[in-house]
Amino acid sequence: MSNASASAVVEEVTQEKEPGKKPKRQPRYHVILWDDPEHTYDYVIRMMKDLFHMTDTAGRKLAEQVDKTGRAICLTTTMELAELKRDQIKAYGADPMSMKSKGSMYASIEQAP
Repeated sequence: MSNASASAVVEEVTQEKEPGKKPKRQPRYHVILWDDPEHTYDYVIRMMKDLFHMTDTAGRKLAEQVDKTGRAICLTTTMELAELKRDQIKAYGADPMSMKSKGSMYASIEQAP
């Protein structure tokens, strides 16, 4: 490769973006946990600790919100991470403390306003 073509490649790669323009921010998505009568508060608290690294107190508050309102936002993040966390909730498994529990809780994602 000649020096002329090598310097052209370097110039092309190192060109700066337009000054004053901010990079476009990715849309944000909520991970929503939905209530059901099959899972205990302890299950929700344990799941929030395992999947979202919440404290016991934060997990209990979320469990209470799900119970009272029917749903709660667990996390607001990028679409890719929201999809991963939704799938982790759906794969978490049945509540061993509830005889009614046959599987995981339901979760969904929706775009944040």
